[in-house]
Amino acid sequence: MRILLTGVSGQVGAALLPLLRGHDVVAADRTILDLAQPERIGDVLDRVAPELIINLAAYTAVDKAEDERDLAMLVNARSPAELAHWAQRRAVPLVHFSTDYVFDGSGARPWREDDAIGPHSAYGESNLSARRRSALPAEPS
Repeated sequence: MRILLTGVSGQVGAALLPLLRGHDVVAADRTILDLAQPERIGDVLDRVAPELIINLAAYTAVDKAEDERDLAMLVNARSPAELAHWAQRRAVPLVHFSTDYVFDGSGARPWREDDAIGPHSAYGESNLSARRRSALPAEPS
């Protein structure tokens, strides 16, 4: 099985990559798949032809996202939507990792996917937007 794994230079990617030995893994760092350039994602995916996409890549500079809101939205919202739409058209499974910053920070138990959302930062908003954009049946803009 050919697996496209993004975010391989991050903590989760570095931990997951060795566990995927035995599979045909394309370890996609920014030189292979730059999520700051969502218009190129389809071409890269067509060339790589993954049978599974695991997206761990993200813009993770939480405080800096306030000043770089457009870049955070490209990387955390538009690009995952591009991945999702490409995968949907080809019936390729996609696993996308997000963040608890999409929630409001209240409460004392671990978050569940169906909990009320309410991000308090540009970083959280960019990740929430990925969730919303990826669920849309229309092509991303």
